[in-house]
Amino acid sequence: MANHEIHLELLLGKQVLDSTGKAIGRIEEVRAQKQGDEWVIQEYLIGYPAILERLSAWTIGLQILHIFGARKIYGGYSVPWNKLDLTDPEKPRLLCTLYELKTLSKQQEAEHS
Repeated sequence: MANHEIHLELLLGKQVLDSTGKAIGRIEEVRAQKQGDEWVIQEYLIGYPAILERLSAWTIGLQILHIFGARKIYGGYSVPWNKLDLTDPEKPRLLCTLYELKTLSKQQEAEHS
């Protein structure tokens, strides 16, 4: 597989489309892991809950939202690196269905509890 370089700052905020062309949210955060001398993308975080993750404010953000009556945060997804087609970085597309993705609310609640 060929290595591709994409400037991450150009991906942030890009609308991600599912396989039918429906918008599922915007890329708000990217998680990477250092492997040798390089950083390798592990997953992309999509949707409003990912904004809290980017700001490292998930726990505080959840508490504030709960004060205002929110009980569950929906709409965010964790997309593995190999499930996002970046052939056209201006129009990222899922290579899987939404049902195959982890939702951020469940993933983040488990990580922060």
